[in-house]
Amino acid sequence: MSLDIEKDMQDYLPRYYVQSKMVGNLLKQEAAEISLLHTSLESMLAQFFVETATWGLSKWEAVCGIPADPLKPIDQRRSVVLSKLRGTGTVTAAHIKNVTESFENGTVEVLEQFSNYEVIITFVGKRGVPPNLRDVERAVREIVPAHLQVTFKFTYLRWDELDAAKLTWNQLEAMNKTWEELEKWKP
Repeated sequence: MSLDIEKDMQDYLPRYYVQSKMVGNLLKQEAAEISLLHTSLESMLAQFFVETATWGLSKWEAVCGIPADPLKPIDQRRSVVLSKLRGTGTVTAAHIKNVTESFENGTVEVLEQFSNYEVIITFVGKRGVPPNLRDVERAVREIVPAHLQVTFKFTYLRWDELDAAKLTWNQLEAMNKTWEELEKWKP
């Protein structure tokens, strides 16, 4: 990138400076510094958005009142912050869906069963249990009224889907998947 900056800087100089080694060295050093400044500014700007924050994520967590856990993967930390930011307002099925979908594996269906005082959240985007289910549970429990039970359901490969794929046992074995990988597989 510094070569492009250096070339751009040369374009602003009179032609007789192009041959000067001293000016060439000066442009090279200035281009490197400008490139570093540009990178620093881009990194700083990224911290203003939860979706791109890295080293500034702890500030977002502090603003949301979330204890920072630097051992947790960044994408999971971002999900917790996003759910907290989305978690204000009247609690409806759409609101619960919005908060839950801020997490990894977050595509869900929300079913309210008023007769049982229950909210059922089914993960349909990816099969299996999300890696940060505890964070999802905390976020949902924080917004759902206490008198409602929250039930989480997860999707796995069903036999009828496997039958519909019309694979033989040899083809299945050739896929070389563990049982857990197969449960999460979509034919």
